[in-house]
Amino acid sequence: MLIQFSIKNFMSIKDKVTFSMLASKDKQHEENLIKGEKENFLKSAVIYGANASGKSNLFKALNLVVLMLRNSNNMQPNMPLPFIPFKFNNETIKEKSEFEFIMKLNEIKYVYGFKSDNHKIYEEYLYYYPNGKQTEIFERTNVNDYHFTKSENELQDIREKNIENKFFLATATTWNYEKTKPVYEFLTNALNVVFEYDPLRGYAFEQYNMDKTGELRKFSLNLLRKTDLNISDYNVKNIDITQEHLSAIPPELRTLMTNGIKGYNVTTRHTFKDEEGNVSGGILDFEEESVGTKNMFLLIPCIKDTLEKGSVMIIDELDKSLHPLLVNYIVKLFNNPGINKKGAQLIFNTHDTNLLSLTIFRRDQIWFTEKNYKNGSTDIYPLDEFPVRKNENIQKGYLNGRYGAIPFIAIGDDLWQE
Repeated sequence: MLIQFSIKNFMSIKDKVTFSMLASKDKQHEENLIKGEKENFLKSAVIYGANASGKSNLFKALNLVVLMLRNSNNMQPNMPLPFIPFKFNNETIKEKSEFEFIMKLNEIKYVYGFKSDNHKIYEEYLYYYPNGKQTEIFERTNVNDYHFTKSENELQDIREKNIENKFFLATATTWNYEKTKPVYEFLTNALNVVFEYDPLRGYAFEQYNMDKTGELRKFSLNLLRKTDLNISDYNVKNIDITQEHLSAIPPELRTLMTNGIKGYNVTTRHTFKDEEGNVSGGILDFEEESVGTKNMFLLIPCIKDTLEKGSVMIIDELDKSLHPLLVNYIVKLFNNPGINKKGAQLIFNTHDTNLLSLTIFRRDQIWFTEKNYKNGSTDIYPLDEFPVRKNENIQKGYLNGRYGAIPFIAIGDDLWQE
């Protein structure tokens, strides 16, 4: 479970910003909470903000950390790290980027963070709280200076295998150090960031094709029926891609591809019933479906997997080609305690203000990003920071600028004037 993440000096984020899934003391919508002994946590959260305010940059930061940890062991000496500092300031462009994650894994709290630029990881640390008190697993300073607890002699050998542009968290886990495994596996396998739906095709079609038990089919058809997409069945068949199939690809690229590449033939069956009970319908190729239907079809295996594993799904522009009622339904799946039994979390950004309602979200589930128009930096803050009445029209207040995070639009007739 993700509790909190903080970012400093990355892309549009200049000063430290913190996004939290820790619930406030608000008693509203307690079904939206993951209950803990002393603290409660949020099952879902939504971020609003103007274009270029930094909403996507928060997710880009998370995705970059995930990818860098996954590929850390493939790094060679002097290979650059792809961290991008805040560039609108002469000082920050020379400084390090900073990241920190707070997680709860197997009922134990962990804190992991690091500082890095394009060349080296200068600081890195991992703490946990097995008895409610902070206990150090490792600390790394000055690139290659490490500190471990006295009982961790095993780490002394592993440190010799790490280099300045590798994450020690990844190196220690690779060498089977047990105390780093939960955090590494969570950050690399349980944080799933989605920026576009099309890249999900391979994963989604494979899941549909490998569904031997029929559990995914049952889940998918039930969800598709409830979202009124008229799909009564589907078929996903694995096929070999031949040169004939690749005829639409430019010749210079086609020569790089050979027979035997796997692909999928996907069709959907639509069934309709008129007022007299007469049934009609037909079969469509997947590409004949609307963009919204295709996006929903691709997203369903990810939703099911996230709910079953209790992992975290992070989606940039969840409402992309999806009707507001479909987005609302997805949010309700995660907030429903009867469906979300393992503490799965959904974090997404959107421009769809129909979701800005206290009948759907708690105040601590709604976040805003705002661009500082003086220096171009991003700030993020929750609705919870504002004195909001329980019956307040949040959508109207947001569009009227009460909470900030909306674009400044100059009104005038001088559009064509220099």
